[in-house]
Amino acid sequence: MDVGLKRELEEKVRAGERLTREDGIALYASDDLAWLGGLAHEVRTRKNGDVVHFNVNRHLNMTNVCTASCAYCSFQRKPGEKDAYTMRIEEAVRLAKAMEGENLTELHIVNGLHPTLPWRYYPRSLSALKEALPQVSLKAFTATEIHHFETISGLSASEILDELIEAGLESLTGGGAEIFDWEVRQHIVDHNTHWEDWSRIHRLAHEKGLKTPATMLYGHIEEPRHRVDHVLRLRELQDETGGFQVFIPLRYQHDFVDMKDGKVRNKLQARTTMATGAEALKTFAVSRLLFDNVPHVKVFWVMHGVQTAQLALQHGADDMDGSVVEYKITHDADNYGTPNKLGRDDLLDLIRDAGFRPVERNTRYEIIREYPGPDAERRESPQPMRV
Repeated sequence: MDVGLKRELEEKVRAGERLTREDGIALYASDDLAWLGGLAHEVRTRKNGDVVHFNVNRHLNMTNVCTASCAYCSFQRKPGEKDAYTMRIEEAVRLAKAMEGENLTELHIVNGLHPTLPWRYYPRSLSALKEALPQVSLKAFTATEIHHFETISGLSASEILDELIEAGLESLTGGGAEIFDWEVRQHIVDHNTHWEDWSRIHRLAHEKGLKTPATMLYGHIEEPRHRVDHVLRLRELQDETGGFQVFIPLRYQHDFVDMKDGKVRNKLQARTTMATGAEALKTFAVSRLLFDNVPHVKVFWVMHGVQTAQLALQHGADDMDGSVVEYKITHDADNYGTPNKLGRDDLLDLIRDAGFRPVERNTRYEIIREYPGPDAERRESPQPMRV
């Protein structure tokens, strides 16, 4: 990138001027990651100071049986497969109760698109979970699942959301977004929920007062221009509704575990390589710079590794996703050292070690507790990049 274009982009960012599609593509083309990260860090510092948000959550997947066979997915199983499972509601509640320790504040629920489970299973599950864990926020279901519920119930998404909210739903999850551009999407997604329905369902959720996350699965067969297009679609919807609280870039994963049963369900990995740490940091930085109307950018440490997650906090991210325990949708723990669980104290240490001040939040980004940051009196104490 020539010096003149760099200066022009810096001036636009510092003046709060909205970046264009062409600007986003130019930023991805830059090989100066230090400059790019520094610019994104300026923006995250203006929005969130020296704070890194986190929450204490658990993931619950009540069934892995799914009618779809998305090319990137290793989670799905077909009915009758050896390790296919579907929990009874009582079993889901028992498992959730076992996860309750450490002052759990959020339960994150995502499932396969089960072909025969009745619609009523889902609101009943939420009701039972909410009764068992009344202080825990239920963040549940992707827009793809809501669209599936429309098909199996004959109800509209509006009616479905009303019932789920009554049962205790506090937020949708951001999944099912992947990459919206059809040039890529037709090769990676095996269901009928695309941009039109994904955006329709989140728009409805926002109209009903829910705040939701938005995601992007990157690092497979897409190009930077597809990532830019993805963010700009979401940015336009955010202009309309204001309902997105956080944007979450998710790094595409190869199948390191499930292929041990002799089946490689991830159909992309033979022709893809996972994004490098540098590409991940560039994606966080460009996303922060483009997505000027969303308050938070989250790094999901399970999909990036702990060290890259810490570095992402210097490249635009201000949220490090919770304690998790078990994440079945992607698998990377055995391959580059990412643990299955980080407790509250682990997250506090990681955030301080990256030079930031930890703030515990709930699902709606309301502050639960603020913690001291790194000890500024210690010479070896890390500090965030200076702006």
